[in-house]
Amino acid sequence: MARHRQTHLQTCRDLRTGSRHLHLIPAVMQVLNHNRYYMSDYLTKWADPGLMEYRELNVDDLPRISSYYGLRPCTSCDSSPLVSYLYKYYYNVKYCELGNAFFLSYHDENGGVYGFIPFCREEDLEYYFKLQEAYFNQILGIPLIIYAADQEGVSYLQNAGALDNYEVIGDESMRDYIYSGDDLRNLAGRKYSKKRNHLHRFLGNYEGRWEYRSLTFEDYPAIRAFLDEWMKQKRAAEMEETGINEEGSEFNPTAELDGEYRGIIGLVSSPEAYSFMKIGGIFIDQKLSAFSIGSRSASQSMAIIDVEKAYSDIDGLYQVINREFLIHEFPDVELVNREDDVGIEGLRQSKLSYYPIRFSEKYILTQKNFPA
Repeated sequence: MARHRQTHLQTCRDLRTGSRHLHLIPAVMQVLNHNRYYMSDYLTKWADPGLMEYRELNVDDLPRISSYYGLRPCTSCDSSPLVSYLYKYYYNVKYCELGNAFFLSYHDENGGVYGFIPFCREEDLEYYFKLQEAYFNQILGIPLIIYAADQEGVSYLQNAGALDNYEVIGDESMRDYIYSGDDLRNLAGRKYSKKRNHLHRFLGNYEGRWEYRSLTFEDYPAIRAFLDEWMKQKRAAEMEETGINEEGSEFNPTAELDGEYRGIIGLVSSPEAYSFMKIGGIFIDQKLSAFSIGSRSASQSMAIIDVEKAYSDIDGLYQVINREFLIHEFPDVELVNREDDVGIEGLRQSKLSYYPIRFSEKYILTQKNFPA
C-alpha cells in the first residue's frame, strides 16, 4: 500500500510539472469514455485536484502563459492573455498551471468562485475540464459554474458528453462581434458611408495636424496623461446606462471601468508588455488623443481589439483610430474580434453599425445535481 501511494504521489508530481505521463491522457480518456461512471473516481486516484494551486495573475506572467491560449481553437476575445489581465482587478482573476493546461478562476465580491474552460490541447480538454470540476467539488465544496464559455470549447465538451450534467445557456450579451479585417481597414461600400463621412470630417478638420504612431514604453507618460484625462471626463458624466459606445457618448464609470483602468496602467507601465501586445495612437497637434491596444490570436488569423479610447468630442476620431490601428498593426489579419456589448443597447447598436460577419457565442455552464 505504501509503495502504491508513493507511486501515486510521484505520478501526481509528474503531472504537475508537465512531464512524462501527459502523453497518456488521450489514450486514457478513450478508455474512460466507455465508462464515465468512474470518471470522478479516476481523477481522485490519478490526478489529485488538490495539486491545483491558483495564484494572482501578474503582468510578468503574460509572456510565459501566452502559449497556452493557442493550444485549442477559440474565437473568443478571451483567447488572448491581455483580456485576462485587463480585468484581473474587477474579476479578481487567479490562474493555475498544471500539466499541459492553463486554468482561470474569477472571484466576486460576495465570495463566489467561477471557472473557465481550460486552455489545453483539444484532445485533452475533457480530461482537464473534469479535473477542474473535481477541484471545485472536492476542494472548494461547490458546483462548477463557468461564465463566458467559448463556443468551440462548449461544442467539443458536448460532443464528448462532458456536459451531460450541466445546464448550458447562451448569453447574447457576452457574445463577441467578429468582423472582416478588409471591411474595417477599407470601409468600402454603401453600408459604410456614414463611417466614411465621420472619417472625412476628421481628415478635413485636422488636415496636417494629426498622425498615427505605434506606441512604445517611451510613450507611457503620454498614455497615462491621456487615460487620466479620459477617465476624468467619464467620471464627470452622469449617465443612467453603464458602458460606452463607439463615440464615447454613453458611459457611467463603474467599478468595472476602474478595474479596466488599473489593468491598462499595469500593461502600459511594464516595458515587457510591449513585446506581446500592439498599441497605437492618434496624435493631434502632438498630443495623444486616442489609442488602442490589441493582440493577435494564437490559433487563427484574427486581431483582438482589447482597448479603444478616444476623446468623444472630436468628430470622427473613433473611426480614425479604429481604421488606422488595423492598417498599421494588423494589415493582413482576416478577422477582427471587437469583444462583446455587455448587454448595453447603445454599445450594441454601435457594434452592429460596423456590420459583423458573425458572432463568437458564449455560454453559462452550471453543474446540476451537486449535493449541498
